[in-house]
Amino acid sequence: MALYVLSDFGAVSVLRVDVFTRAVFTSLSLGFDRIGALVLATVLVALTVLIVSSEQLTRRRAARYARLGGAGRPPARLRLGRLRWLAVSGLVSAAGLALGVPAASLARWFGEGVSRPDSLTGLATAAGNSLTVSAAGAGLIMLLALPLGLLGARAPGTFAVVLDRLAYLSHALPGLVIGLSLVFFGINVVYPLYQSVWLLALAYAALFLPLAVAAVGTAALQAPLALEEVARSLGRHKSHVLRTVTVPLAAPGIGAGAVLVFLICMKELPATLLLQPTGMQTLATELWSRTSVSAYAAAAPYAALLVLLAAVPTWWLSARTGVLAQAVQGGGS
Repeated sequence: MALYVLSDFGAVSVLRVDVFTRAVFTSLSLGFDRIGALVLATVLVALTVLIVSSEQLTRRRAARYARLGGAGRPPARLRLGRLRWLAVSGLVSAAGLALGVPAASLARWFGEGVSRPDSLTGLATAAGNSLTVSAAGAGLIMLLALPLGLLGARAPGTFAVVLDRLAYLSHALPGLVIGLSLVFFGINVVYPLYQSVWLLALAYAALFLPLAVAAVGTAALQAPLALEEVARSLGRHKSHVLRTVTVPLAAPGIGAGAVLVFLICMKELPATLLLQPTGMQTLATELWSRTSVSAYAAAAPYAALLVLLAAVPTWWLSARTGVLAQAVQGGGS
């Protein structure tokens, strides 16, 4: 949570709060001060490393060991009595504030925003761009995550652990720092890729690769190893077993990981602002550009469509993992 708050850019930029992420973006995009942006980004990286290191030290000191075996105890239930309705009203109020206020705001501004000239054309263009860059990012992420996840699941060792930790290191960095780094990398090293979709997809890969690696590794661990051993005993090569046995068995988990990273790429803002091709606007960047100048009516259609596009894969993931079925059963009981 501390890393998320430290790396957040959208909320603080709209509310005009001077934090590191907003200062880095202002120095680079408005002040054209690359050195100043780099210095601020370095401080932000130092804070990130400090938080990650502190978390690792805390985890080691407070190590807990579960005692295996023995009879399990059912959870104790505390009857609230008359306080039950107070607790229920508190939960309902929290849910209403979290969901009702944004929904009411969108409903208030949506009609006026859609009625603006050329609003539907701009909305369709931004939606198409969001789908394109998110698909490119998700494709590159899964292409990199597949060997890393399978390596960790089937050949665990020092090399696999080192690769996994390196992936998580970039995931801990704020998106603005990754975007700024790739701006320098694109200008000085791979200039033909600068201001292209592929450099933006590379930023998505640096930010969200661990999520896909975890999905691939978990799915591969659930695939029965005995089936692979039987295939190899029949004379099949390892690559053939991987293609015909391991990957098909892990395909549902791999698909869920792809949907997850696609969803996260679609709503990512700081790296997209720094690396998007010239003239290309996504739903997230259009939403940010309009809310930053208090044009809330113009921003409402982009926000509503972004919520809609994000809700579809979220519902699919919930249904795929059984969360919805558990919620229905819990409500029924």
